[in-house]
Amino acid sequence: MAIERPRRPAGSATTACEGCGTGHGLGFKLATAFQPIIDADRGGATLAHEALVRGPDGQGAAWVLDQVPPAAVYALDKACRIAAIEEASRLGLPATGAKLSLNILPNAILDPVTCMRSTLAAAKRLGFPTGLLIFEVSEREKVTDPRHLQSIIQTYRAMGFTLAIDDFGAGNAGLALLADLRVDLVKLDMGLVRGCDTDRRRRVILASTVQACRELGIAVIAEGIETRDEYVALRGIGIGLFQGYLFARPGFRTLPAATLPASLSSAAGPARG
Repeated sequence: MAIERPRRPAGSATTACEGCGTGHGLGFKLATAFQPIIDADRGGATLAHEALVRGPDGQGAAWVLDQVPPAAVYALDKACRIAAIEEASRLGLPATGAKLSLNILPNAILDPVTCMRSTLAAAKRLGFPTGLLIFEVSEREKVTDPRHLQSIIQTYRAMGFTLAIDDFGAGNAGLALLADLRVDLVKLDMGLVRGCDTDRRRRVILASTVQACRELGIAVIAEGIETRDEYVALRGIGIGLFQGYLFARPGFRTLPAATLPASLSSAAGPARG
């Protein structure tokens, strides 16, 4: 579940798992919005829904974060994942065949198995297939221990989860993450794709990234797509997976149907590797 996170306060490591998955003490009930990730090569079929944290009446992530102290934001993140699984189960997401995309914070995970226990317990309780879970690691999250991050990714990969690098291109570690982490998906940051239809430099960088990912067996998702011209330019360099307002806005406590406009269906790019 994506939320914007402040820096972790000094000395807060011991609080990372407090209240893990409970949401107790928040003073309100977490809710979830969902935004589809579509596969243009399959006519706009929904590959997954990304979970986005919301307040009880649809308030955005900024409102939610304002309600909790900085030291509790990592416990909140885990509570968000459980809320998302509960909501996705209620909405019947597993029956659609789509996956559920959730965020993990490497700096908050002291032990990969222990810190995922409450999330897995929720999935088991609700009969939610864990094979449908995607866990995203954001490039915006400064990694303090790269070896620990590799261990987390290896552990979760062995458990059968799909792994993704989110916000790729937003930080300074992009190429190093590609080299060090064995992931399944890369989500290109909207700051990199925005305006790519009129910016040759962006297209060259994006095309090189797509080619590298193809050779590594990693699928690429372009997120934050808002215009037809951006979509056509990205299709032209071989991207087939998309997320953005052009296709569907987040649905509060609903699984919104994504729409690939008829005028876009013929804007096919090269096949993905």
